[in-house]
Amino acid sequence: MTVESPYTGYTRRHWAELADRMLLALRPYASADHARIDLPGQASAHGRDSDALEAFARTFLLAAIRLRGEGGADPHGFAEWYAHGLVTGTRRGGWPRPDELDQSKVEACSIALGLHLSRPWLWDRLSHGEQQRVIAWLGKVVGQKYPPINWVWFQIVVETFLRSVGGPWWAGDIESGLLVHESLYRRDGWYSDGAERAYDHYGGWAMHVYPLLWAEMAGELGPDVLRGSWRYRLKCFLDDAVMLVGSDGSPLLQGRSLIYRFAAAAPFWVGAMTGATDLPLGTIRRVCSGMLRYFETNGAPDDRGLLTLGWHREWPAMAQSYSGTGSPYWATKGMLGLALPADHPVWTAVEEPLPVERGDTLHAVAAPGWIVSGTRDDGIVRVVNHGTDHSTPGDLRGDSPLYARLGYSTATLPPLTGTALDNSVAVLDPAGRATHRNGFECVRVDVVDGCGLAVSRAQTHWVATDEDARPDHGSGRSGAVRLGPLVTMGSVVRGAVEVRCARVDSDTGLDDASALEFSGWPVTDDGLISRLTNLAGLEVALVRRQRGTSPLGEQVTVPVLRTAGPPTVGQLYVAAVVLSGTPVDLPSVSVTGNTLTVNWQDALVSTLDLPPR
Repeated sequence: MTVESPYTGYTRRHWAELADRMLLALRPYASADHARIDLPGQASAHGRDSDALEAFARTFLLAAIRLRGEGGADPHGFAEWYAHGLVTGTRRGGWPRPDELDQSKVEACSIALGLHLSRPWLWDRLSHGEQQRVIAWLGKVVGQKYPPINWVWFQIVVETFLRSVGGPWWAGDIESGLLVHESLYRRDGWYSDGAERAYDHYGGWAMHVYPLLWAEMAGELGPDVLRGSWRYRLKCFLDDAVMLVGSDGSPLLQGRSLIYRFAAAAPFWVGAMTGATDLPLGTIRRVCSGMLRYFETNGAPDDRGLLTLGWHREWPAMAQSYSGTGSPYWATKGMLGLALPADHPVWTAVEEPLPVERGDTLHAVAAPGWIVSGTRDDGIVRVVNHGTDHSTPGDLRGDSPLYARLGYSTATLPPLTGTALDNSVAVLDPAGRATHRNGFECVRVDVVDGCGLAVSRAQTHWVATDEDARPDHGSGRSGAVRLGPLVTMGSVVRGAVEVRCARVDSDTGLDDASALEFSGWPVTDDGLISRLTNLAGLEVALVRRQRGTSPLGEQVTVPVLRTAGPPTVGQLYVAAVVLSGTPVDLPSVSVTGNTLTVNWQDALVSTLDLPPR
């Protein structure tokens, strides 16, 4: 550790050396003309040509960040190396164009942003003919249709760069993209990445990063009222996001594209770059360096210097359908701090502790419907989820493991293959098939007198999904649906303990039900305690074990409680759900009508009122 970095030991020099090692490690996999970087591993649904472009574009962004932060000093020749690839890739017959392949629309943005950041040392040194060739390739985005999600920024950024260099652009594309972006804002600094309840890391590394980076490019195109709104939203978001990082530096393991790893640091760096945050700069350094250290310590990049499809080390089953060998390099967004020079205050500030290192934390986040609880003793941050499912109310698809579970944390990950349920309340049919809660209604999420209180209500349903289908974009799978009962679920959260309750509110499907099941936290062989204790009505206990279903460890263990038979309509079933690094005391409970009373060991009493049936 150092005086400036008492928590992580990481300085700007460490970041810079790692970035350079990552960039140099790519060269053995590059084509002779530098336009393709063909990394080993499984191809995406878009094919190898797309994946090779993706690896080029996303790592070019990192090279541009390095050039910007060093004022053009370039001992490894990154500017010349990537300039050669740009000129050859944009020739006829080179890279797939943005009007030919949707993924090229994404990568065009990384190229345009990289050209903006490195302009004096790369773009301005290209010949007129070379510049026109790049302009012609990027110009294929003009007038194209983009889905109404974070993708609108890919068009906005490219056309704004084109405008700055005398290329084609259309104000209508930018105006419509900005309108889409505004439509995705929810509240308190949080965006949903689409019309669905898609709350995940995209809210940070896309919906907050691009607007304020674009504002630097846009000049008078960026209205002051939007700039002011975006700054305020980022400030609010970072106040929540800093609570979602464990003391080991792990980001929350929730949502799609987790293979981007330390890209979760990107909005913190933008806060430092723009001043749009109340967080101390030492806390920002602690967050960002903690994330980088967490991944580097656990094998990412690997011993070749490559980022692979996985979380720590390579684990290809984490891929979504769009994930290819170049995809993980969007982690380079998390290195945006290197665009700031060594004397910037964020690099000279002394690291300050994370919230979970100062003490236990408890926080309600209304937009995604989360109760966030961090415990200082073990450094784990947990999210109890009653508002996010990557879907819309009433949707009867299956649950997405990365969105619709009742719990997520910085130390666990739902099994991503196989059929093992975790952190769920489900009705089982005679074959043991579990209902889904996708499309549920969020009723309540708040903190009262030191306890988190949350309620949701689901029209449960069985879905005959295709378990062998290709990886998707993170949403639940479709299939033939059978309705189950309406179920109300509640949580009382304090420290490492969630008191979870459920009430069956209708008899739909109960003729074909064998039990009501609660499942707890999924843990691997890492010493964590996952405990599920019956407090009312759940008489049957068992343990579910599966191998090869998680990148965190070979075996995943999930505690399970069930009723001895079909659940009774109107009865409240209750369990204590624990994820902890140390033993904890459990409360007792009592039930009166629709009210659950929790008596904690230190004499604090919490009550949760469920809505009537």
